[in-house]
Amino acid sequence: MTLREIRRKAIGQLEAGGSDSPQLDVDLLLQVALGLSALDIMLEPDREVRDVPAENFQHLLLRRLAREPISQILGEKDFWSLTFKVSRDCLTPRPDSETLIEAALKTLPDRERPVKILDLGTGSGCLLLSLMSELPNSSGVGIDLSDKALACARDNAERLGFLDRCDFILSDWAEELPSSAGFDIILCNPPYIAHGEKPDLSPDVREYEPHMALFAEEEGLLEYKRLADILPNLVTAGAAVFLEIGHKQAADIRGIFTKAGAKNIRIIADLAGRDRCIALNY
Repeated sequence: MTLREIRRKAIGQLEAGGSDSPQLDVDLLLQVALGLSALDIMLEPDREVRDVPAENFQHLLLRRLAREPISQILGEKDFWSLTFKVSRDCLTPRPDSETLIEAALKTLPDRERPVKILDLGTGSGCLLLSLMSELPNSSGVGIDLSDKALACARDNAERLGFLDRCDFILSDWAEELPSSAGFDIILCNPPYIAHGEKPDLSPDVREYEPHMALFAEEEGLLEYKRLADILPNLVTAGAAVFLEIGHKQAADIRGIFTKAGAKNIRIIADLAGRDRCIALNY
């Protein structure tokens, strides 16, 4: 079969299977299975594909038809200006979360000054390492309750050249941090999906991403209440905190942190115009 024929058939299969980006998915899988570039696929649609590469592609396609996320099939995902290793042990980095990086950078007119960054629930390390990539004199700590997620984050830090500037700690939020720890910037993408929303999620998320990083009790608000108690003990004077939120949770979460004494609370929208980040100071 030719590239054109394989591509057309596969796109149709993914469309029927519910993929929201069938053309992109097929092209990415073709690049991996056939060792081609995006330009090759575009310029040589009548190239004949040998049996073994075609079988490799079909194997990858079957995984995608089972709704395994394309990032997990490829083993990596671009976020900010970096490429991160990903697995089923951590959340796939999403463009929405870049809102936290943009918001944090706006509070730092001098990007050369030393800052200490804490990333609570670091997962792949995408938030911590992306912000550190913009701040050459920063240091960081990534916290996670999953040792497998921490292994992924540590691997990303090593591959990207940041391991000498950051540490990773297995902990339930800040329980294992020294009491004297003081951070200038805190990032966090906590679990915030209510358990009742589970049936509404895409199978790509519901079946393949770690539930401990997705779901929270009390209609998705429990971890914000825990963080509201913890954060004041982790910051330096004037520190800035940036938390990802569900797009319908802003009012409730603002109330939680207002009651806990946080200052200068702002709700920041993502590129789609949905509430995505709550920023605050102590």
